[in-house]
Amino acid sequence: MRTEITRSIRQLVDLTESEISEFTEVAKIKAYEVNSNFIKAGQIPKKLGFVLSGLFRYVYLSEDGKEFTKVFMPERSFISSYSAMISRTPSYFFIEAIENSEVLEIPFYSWQSLLKTNPKWNGLLIKLLEKGYTTKEKREREFLLLDAENRYRIFLDEYKDLEGRVKQHMIASYLGITPIALSRIRKKMSE
Repeated sequence: MRTEITRSIRQLVDLTESEISEFTEVAKIKAYEVNSNFIKAGQIPKKLGFVLSGLFRYVYLSEDGKEFTKVFMPERSFISSYSAMISRTPSYFFIEAIENSEVLEIPFYSWQSLLKTNPKWNGLLIKLLEKGYTTKEKREREFLLLDAENRYRIFLDEYKDLEGRVKQHMIASYLGITPIALSRIRKKMSE
């Protein structure tokens, strides 16, 4: 566990073992079963997490129950409804486990303490926010400029190992299409 966290954090910012220990000492490992939520829509989030194993998705639900998947978060991802957490407002989306998963959770107040005591943690936060912003901007561009087939090709390229782990209706909701349309795209691509 510690190796995965260390490797993931060091890809973003150079922290010493003792600095990483600061993070792991205030964090706890929690298990999530399939369909359980790390954060629920309407809830004011008070934690962030690092996915040790399993898979999550950020999902919006419309009033009529239609799902819109924002992003998939596999192992070695940081998960949070950060804007809701810092503004102390309810999250607009769920963070749902789509596999049995384990997360290293850190309470927001502990995270804030780390940010105040060591500027390297602010560096990590900036890297995480930059990564999230870049992902968001890229997704917006794809939805505005590309058709569903090209969005699916990008999904296959970016999430190489996820197609077999994610249900078809979730992939379709990520692409902004129906499962039937996704089946047609898959059939066309296999011909």
